[in-house]
Amino acid sequence: MPDWVTPDRLTATGMAGAALVFSGYAASNLSAWWLLLAIGGYGLQWFGDSMDGSLARYRRIERPSYGYFIDHSCDGLATLLILTGIGLSPFVAMDVALLALAGYLLLSIHAFLSARVLGEFKLSYLQAGPTELRLMLIGLTIMMMVLGTGRGYFGAWSGFDLFVATAGIILIMLFIIQTLVTGKRLAKSEAAARTGV
Repeated sequence: MPDWVTPDRLTATGMAGAALVFSGYAASNLSAWWLLLAIGGYGLQWFGDSMDGSLARYRRIERPSYGYFIDHSCDGLATLLILTGIGLSPFVAMDVALLALAGYLLLSIHAFLSARVLGEFKLSYLQAGPTELRLMLIGLTIMMMVLGTGRGYFGAWSGFDLFVATAGIILIMLFIIQTLVTGKRLAKSEAAARTGV
């Protein structure tokens, strides 16, 4: 990559992509064609978020604490923009989008706590990580363009509401399960340390 492409600029590119996703969903109230902007935004966000750390490592200019802090702060803000945009669209109700946001943020909290108490940082659950999540959201957006709002099939809920709500509930359940597993592991480890076993 050219010298003017820096990790910080790639991080900013990723955030610009998230802003485009938000704008595309919000503008889809005017026309479903605006969802193309959201899909393009996902590509830009994916590129910036995936390449900033890789470029820093390649150039040997890593700043581990700064990079960790900025990268995950931006991830949280990008997710807020994306899911708020989805909630502002005519396809998914805002309360449903916020349920999915809560699930994502709870699982993020678990990852950060595990990194602190276990020294393990895990981003993938059920064999799916950020890349698979983006692909799923792009697929969902394409279906929005093809099917329209889908209102009326499930009463007040659309099929998209049910899909996003199910994803949010799965994330929350994963948080609960992982919290119980990690808590049990920590209790066992600390009990062994006390008894010297």
